[in-house]
Amino acid sequence: MGATSVRELKRIRRHLRVRKKVSGSPERPRLVVHRSHLHLVAQIVDDQAHRTLLTCSTRQPEFRKKFPKGGNVEAAKQLGEWVAQSAVALGLKQVVFDRGGYAYHGRVKALAEAARSKGLAL
Repeated sequence: MGATSVRELKRIRRHLRVRKKVSGSPERPRLVVHRSHLHLVAQIVDDQAHRTLLTCSTRQPEFRKKFPKGGNVEAAKQLGEWVAQSAVALGLKQVVFDRGGYAYHGRVKALAEAARSKGLAL
């Protein structure tokens, strides 16, 4: 197993610090973003019931047909719209945004703004 980089350890510490305060509920679940250099994953989680309500990723075959490269801002915008449409279809209108310790710019910001534009209140 490879050693975790110092940069990744700092991100994990930031994420844990945020997670002390941010929690998802049945009325307002948590929208979690995980970013790698090639892909993005967005999940909507109800922390009280310990359930994942929705998962969308740039690795899914339906998404890869339209966007073969999932590690750019354009793919993040599409993923944000896809998450919002799926969440609204489940009856969710509001979520708590958990950026996962990543800075709020680039792909993370594009995903959040696209989700907002499709009717999901963050």
